[in-house]
Amino acid sequence: MSMQKRSGRARSRAGRVLLTGLVVGLPAGLCALLGAAYVALGALPPVPVPPENPMTEAKRVLGKILFWDEQLSTSNVVSCGTCHMPQNAGTDPRLARNPGLDGLLNTPDDIQGSPGVIRSDVNNDYVRDPVFGIGPQITGRSANSPINAAYAVDLFWDGRARSQFRDPETNQVAIVAGGALESQAVGPVTNSVEMAHDNIDWGSVTAKLRRVNPLDLATAIPADVSSALADRPSYPELFRRAFGDDTISARRIGFAIATYQRTLIADQTPWDRFDAGDVNALTLNQRQGLQAMQANNCLVCHAPPLFSDNTFRNIGLRPVQEDLGRQIVTGNAADRGKFKVPSLRNTGLKRTYMHNGQFTNLGQVIGFYARAPGSPPQFPDNRDPLMLQTVIPPQAVPQVQDFMQNGLTDPRVANRQFPFDAPVMVADRPEHRATLLGAGVAGSGGIAPRMIAQAPPMLGNMQYRLGVEGALGNANATLAISTQPPVAGRITPQMFVGIVRTSGAGAGNGVATIHWPLLRDVAQPGQTLYAQWIVTDAAAPGGQAMSNVAAIPFFCGTYGCPPCPADFNASGGTPDDADVASFFEAWGAGDERADLNFSGGSPDDADVAYFFERWGLGC
Repeated sequence: MSMQKRSGRARSRAGRVLLTGLVVGLPAGLCALLGAAYVALGALPPVPVPPENPMTEAKRVLGKILFWDEQLSTSNVVSCGTCHMPQNAGTDPRLARNPGLDGLLNTPDDIQGSPGVIRSDVNNDYVRDPVFGIGPQITGRSANSPINAAYAVDLFWDGRARSQFRDPETNQVAIVAGGALESQAVGPVTNSVEMAHDNIDWGSVTAKLRRVNPLDLATAIPADVSSALADRPSYPELFRRAFGDDTISARRIGFAIATYQRTLIADQTPWDRFDAGDVNALTLNQRQGLQAMQANNCLVCHAPPLFSDNTFRNIGLRPVQEDLGRQIVTGNAADRGKFKVPSLRNTGLKRTYMHNGQFTNLGQVIGFYARAPGSPPQFPDNRDPLMLQTVIPPQAVPQVQDFMQNGLTDPRVANRQFPFDAPVMVADRPEHRATLLGAGVAGSGGIAPRMIAQAPPMLGNMQYRLGVEGALGNANATLAISTQPPVAGRITPQMFVGIVRTSGAGAGNGVATIHWPLLRDVAQPGQTLYAQWIVTDAAAPGGQAMSNVAAIPFFCGTYGCPPCPADFNASGGTPDDADVASFFEAWGAGDERADLNFSGGSPDDADVAYFFERWGLGC
């Protein structure tokens, strides 16, 4: 007997069991309703794949690497996966508040969004944002899930990631239809709130990928990715394996990430087993919850098997003037306040619900639809007429919640099992992040400068930066370093990284950044150095205001630390071109040698002299 025939017979058998009330022990009327609902359901269809971007394993693995690489952001602290954690149904578990339209925190229009990057200018220097100051910017909507997103025509809450995918660099149509995942994948990379500094261009993004080692900041790398990185390929090499040559482009980044996301299909829930014929896969309570959802129009919008019809609707959650939603994309006033209907699959794993993250548990969500006492009101402007017909009776609420919480959860998603596995990012490893100590020494206005030490201190990170805020404006700020911990809130400087002028004017308005390439001579792996800003300020004791101290633990990346130049000085005398070439060959293609090669061709004597002067003859 073929698998198809066996499957069909199992479904038919399950339907008969439901309709007769046998085994499950339900009343006949309830069984009839469930049976009617059952025959309308079915397994998830094959994943749609646009012909312009066919699935390949090399492309999928590259997309997975890119999705989880924090180096794709200009701050090195945000990856795509930072806001889309599998164990939270592909959404963001972090609760961060955006003040919303009125600009005031803790008012009804606040949004639970995702923390992005500290605002930085075109030079990647920290700048003060009018809303968030010198703190991570917060997105204006909650993070949507990439899991099962392959089935949607348009993506994002407002559908601005369109089915037709245009190359972000050329604006040429790269996918005629079915390319919403590609459109979505390239959006956050250049977004100055989510992942990038102001006014970034794709040339800067691709140039960085040519320099860094893939997933160098991650640990606990999944087996499939670890296998792909076993021979220590560079990003150009990974793009060659996926696309045939080593060109890195925005289009290819979108193609790779979208290919990976097309494998994130959650279809092993208890409901899926129930649908396949296992009538005991759902408990009696959960089956009653499913029936209540069918009877009260919930499944009109949250239609099985996707448990979403992927339409855009206004459920009256908030006044439309706060966020026009779909109207922003279409320009059609009839779309005002409409947002994408999210899938209910894995919804029990989420920490926030709705486009603005207004609810933080399923009870609040169901209470909104049930119009339970104490639930927020529904706003009538352009509200979907179906909302008047969607009223979950109080006695059905526990069953509905049980079904949504447990009957629709794929255990692979909850447990981060393939294909929903992921590496551990540096943002989740406190031992590899700077710790701030003390309170500093106050200057003008009684304000002590504050250290900004967000970047990962990986040796070989040529884009490491430290900042200061809350300093006197238009003042000299010196970054001092010590190998010894602070005493009474001060370090004893043993070296100075540099001196810069703070921006702004007046007490507490100064902001400055120093970029400190973490070459191999900076520190030993595992060593902690202590950094403090010293700001010239006549109002401070001794004329020097001081920031708090950053304890910086240096570590080696996944590809290891860059080697010591002296190990490649074969002649034993003055280093020559062969020594430099040997060094770069050992370090690999993903290095920063271009920064040390002024001539642009083969390294010459000046390049060699600068290289060894900067690095020293030992580590």
